[in-house]
Amino acid sequence: MDQKPLNTPQFPSRLPQVGTTVFTVMSALAAEHQAINLGQGFPDFPCDRQLISDVNAAMLADHNQYPPMAGIAPLRQEVAKKNLALYGHQYDADTEITITAGGTQGIITAILSCVSPSDEVVIIEPAYDSYRPSIELAGGKTIAVSLIAQRDTDGRVSSYEIPWDALAKAISNKTRLVIINTPHNPTGMVWQRSDLDQLAQLVRNTNALILSDEVYEHMVYDGKLHQSVASHPELAARSFLISSFGKTYHVTGWKVGYVAAPASMMKEFRKVHQFNVFTVNTPMQYGLAKYLQEPRHYLDLAAFYQTKRDYFRAGLQNTRFTLLPSPGTYFQCVDYSNLQIPEAKLGEADFCAWLTTEIGVAAIPVSAFYDQPKESGVIRFCFAKQEKTLHTALDRLQAL
Repeated sequence: MDQKPLNTPQFPSRLPQVGTTVFTVMSALAAEHQAINLGQGFPDFPCDRQLISDVNAAMLADHNQYPPMAGIAPLRQEVAKKNLALYGHQYDADTEITITAGGTQGIITAILSCVSPSDEVVIIEPAYDSYRPSIELAGGKTIAVSLIAQRDTDGRVSSYEIPWDALAKAISNKTRLVIINTPHNPTGMVWQRSDLDQLAQLVRNTNALILSDEVYEHMVYDGKLHQSVASHPELAARSFLISSFGKTYHVTGWKVGYVAAPASMMKEFRKVHQFNVFTVNTPMQYGLAKYLQEPRHYLDLAAFYQTKRDYFRAGLQNTRFTLLPSPGTYFQCVDYSNLQIPEAKLGEADFCAWLTTEIGVAAIPVSAFYDQPKESGVIRFCFAKQEKTLHTALDRLQAL
């Protein structure tokens, strides 16, 4: 006897405005059309074989069961040493550092640990796409201000600046959290020490906390230094610092990162952390703890990626794209308004789809990093690729 299919109970969406991320969409489109994927931010080259050996050794040493909830002590201690050496701030490895399942888990856990319904959270757009949904899941209210797009005499975007006047107006006694991101995804902009000073002034007489997304901390170029909230005592006292081993060591698929914060904030963070992931991959932690003992592995990263940036930028100079500055991250933004393209492809999302399907190079529209897409004719390429990959992509882009 045939049975009628059962109806699945309906329930309201917690994130009714959220669909599939642009990164997934563009990567799938690139795969379908065999395009070179300069969209999603991941390397196409292997990590150091020594790191693989260190993880293998940890597995063979039977480090395969649950680690402590906050992460293994050797890794937290190495993180504390690194932050002290680079930024002059001593985080307590026992009470102020937690190993997370990547930077994104660190971000949502930090938000859930401190944001309550009706609390306001200030973000700066274009913004990494996990910020707003994480705020909404916490019941908070997102207050977005936009970077100021500077334009040249021909109207093309040439750079971005922090919107200090708008930021000052956005921060109030309702503000629970201000989220900053430096080096910045997607624009590559980096904050200066004077910017941290100005932010400190804005929050000084408030109860606002800071979430500083610094997953690209080791990718700052041209001899400049990364300005971390950890290096600013006033901000460090009220900040969650987010970082990522995946970004630093070319192992984005491992999804391992860390959060550092004052003990009182970390206490609340761990209350949430223990119930959304509890803890993180054990042998990866042991491998990373050993690998982190050699500072050159992260200190040499800026020179490594600057070589790729300079190669890619030099090739783009022979195209009709207008290059924006790329002082940090492994992203290069360009303005495409000078290109001769079909009228129907002028919007950033449509242009990126056309670039992928017709030219064979995938990119990400910067408009996708806004809640309400702002069209500025700017797209983002990722240059964390082998030289041969970049060479082939440049050949195709130069033909435009």
